[in-house]
Parts: sequence; C-alpha cells; structure tokens
Amino acid sequence: MNQSNSNYDQPDGRRGGVPEWRGKGRESGEDTRRFDAEALPEPEEEDGELKLEERDFRPIRFSRNGRVGLLGGVMYAVFIISVSVVLACAAWLAACDVLALNKETVSSTVYLPDTAFVHEERETKDKEGNVTGKKTVRVADIDYVADALKDAGIIEYKPLFKLFAQISHADVKLDPGTYVLTTEMDYRALVKSMQVGTASMVVTKITFPEGMTMSQIFAKLEAEEVCSVEDLYDAAANFNYTFRFLEGLEPGVAGRLEGFIFPNTYDFYRGEQASSVINKFLSALHSRITADMWTQIENRGTTFRDTVTVASMIEKEAAGDDERALIASVIYNRMAAGMLLGIDATILYEFPDYDGGVNLPENIRNADSPYNTNLYPGLPPSPICNPGMASINAALKPANTGYYYYALDAGSGTHRFFATYEEFEAFVATQVYD
Repeated sequence: MNQSNSNYDQPDGRRGGVPEWRGKGRESGEDTRRFDAEALPEPEEEDGELKLEERDFRPIRFSRNGRVGLLGGVMYAVFIISVSVVLACAAWLAACDVLALNKETVSSTVYLPDTAFVHEERETKDKEGNVTGKKTVRVADIDYVADALKDAGIIEYKPLFKLFAQISHADVKLDPGTYVLTTEMDYRALVKSMQVGTASMVVTKITFPEGMTMSQIFAKLEAEEVCSVEDLYDAAANFNYTFRFLEGLEPGVAGRLEGFIFPNTYDFYRGEQASSVINKFLSALHSRITADMWTQIENRGTTFRDTVTVASMIEKEAAGDDERALIASVIYNRMAAGMLLGIDATILYEFPDYDGGVNLPENIRNADSPYNTNLYPGLPPSPICNPGMASINAALKPANTGYYYYALDAGSGTHRFFATYEEFEAFVATQVYD
C-alpha cells in the first residue's frame, strides 16, 4: 500500500528530503553517483519566516554495551586471578605443612599415653583385598594426636593431618610413648616416627637394685611413666612368656613372676607396652643362666624357682657378698635337718610398709601366713624379692659348713654364724638391736 508524504513526494516525481544521486554507469554496475544539491526541496515560508517542520526529537545516546562488557570482563578476570592466588597460597601452605617445606626448624617432645588408644576389632584382608577374618588392634585417637602435634608446634593444620591419617590408616600404626619430633619431618615421617623402637622415642634409663619386690618395681615403672601398675600386673598374670625357667608356672597369677624380674639397669620407652617391659626383665635373666647352672639344679633335684626362692632370702639377709654362700649353707642345713627356717625377711614379705628394727613386733612375728617361716616349715610359697646373680650363684653353690644359725653384729653391721643354738643365744645376749 502506497501512501504519499508531502515531505518526501514532490510534484515532479522526486522524493522530497532525499537527494538524488546522479551518474552514469548504472547499466554497467559502475558506481558513478554524485550528490545532487538541486534535488533538495525548497524550504517553505510562512509570514515571511521559514517554516520548520515538526519532527520527533530524541537525544542522541551512545551505546554502553561495549563499555560495560569491557569493565565486566576486567572485573571477572581480576576475580579469577584473585581466587587463583588465594587457592595457590592455601595449597602452598598446605603443601609446606604436609611435606615439611620452608618451615622453621622446631624440635619438641610429644607424649602419647595409653589412654589415647583403644582396642577395636578390625577386618583383615589378603593381598587381593578379600576379607579373611577379624582381629583386635590398638587404635590411636587421631584427634588427640593432632592436638598434641599442634600444641608442640610440629604441625600447623590439624584437619589436614587428620585427613592424611584417615587416608594412610595412621590410627593403627601409632604406638604409645614419648617421641622427639621436629618440623623437618613430613606427615609420613611423623607417623613412622611415632612407633615403638624408632629413634624418635625418648628412652628412660632406670636402675633396679637387687632385693626389690615385684610390686616395688612395678610402682617405680609407673612413677617413671613407662606403663601403669595395672597393665603390668595384667601382663604378669596373663601373658604367655616362653622361658624355660617359667615351666610349670601357668598364667593366671601375677605372683608367678616374683623373683624373675631381674634387677639391672634398663632402657624403657615412655608408654611402652607392659608385656614388652616385663619381657626385658625376663630376657635379662635368661641371658645369664648357663648350661652349668641347669646341671647344678638337676643335680640338686630341685627347680629353678626353688633356687630363686632361696636366692631371694639370701638377697634380703646378706650384708655383703662374702656372706651369701654362708647364709645359703644355713638355709640348706636347716631344711636337711627338718628345722624351721625362722627367717624374718620372709615374714616381712606380706608387710611391705614395715620400717622398724630387727626386733619384729609380736603381731607381725606371729602372723598366720604361709610366708611366716617361724610357723611353717620349708620354703615360702614364692621368692620374697628379685635377687641378683650373686645370690642365685650362692643358692646354687652354698658353702659347706656346719652352721645352723646366724645373727647380726650390731657394731659391724655384718653377720656372725654359729653351729649351735647356745652359741647363737650367747651372742645375741651381747647385742643391742634397735
């Protein structure tokens, strides 16, 4: 549909307001157009003034699409770069902690007590990953371990260590104990170092003199934080130790090991397993028993335990090495004669807190106990302390004497030996004992 517009259609057929381009070459496709100024319409006048056409007015606006797009792109790039930098920094810090990179060297002691571990039943698998059964394992409280490492300044990020521990199954690899660790150790090295027998474990050197009872030794071990008395008694009663000198002593009673906790100087780890601690004592004794000693025991028709029981009495009674074989001879002479041993040290085994003098009070001297050798014949039910090798050798090789009695010389602190009771009584009458 064609509509005429006075502003554009002219009487001569030209379109008003649109100049014509004139030129040759339309037929040939050549653009020879030129601007024809004569084609412009003549302006109209009204009352002598030019009449202007009304038209819609819209302000010229420049497009913001390009400007906003550029600024947005820049801002997005800055955001991506910033996030990347933050993530890179976080990754670097994490890597430094995990791999022990670029860290100030710090050395610290970390203690993992038995209370930080529990026993759990876990599945066992073969090399192909097939479940083959279940076993009880000791499992570390990783939260406790991470806190201990963080507090010691060894690690920076506890969640990161706990994640590593979960992936590497570190909870079943760690052992109780005291460890010297450094920030130069990466996470893997830390886990490997917190195990029994590693160079990182803190060694506690403890000396146990001859004559201590098992309860005294256990109490000292607990005081030195090696392991608890409760665990030691449990291990003494129930762990199966395979030593020849323990033959016939079935598990179930802790007292079966009295006399075999060999006195010596030992290196222990803080938090060491109780059965391992006891095994050190037993191994030390085992290493000192010779084939000749076993021959002597067999020739006497006795047992190693009875030998140790005699040795324990010698240990408690002897004032010096030169007395041991003499006291052994008195014990064996009395037993051969069917006499009561009458050794006060056996009575005091059940009164460990007694710290009085030589003259025992009546309530102790007359106590109805199998350890009271004033009342019951023969050897006491068990050794009364843990003797050293000097006393054990004396029990194996007693002196050949006719002595049946001995008494303490209050002046010299040594013993005097007698063949008859009358000689014994006469000497005692001259002494003043505390």
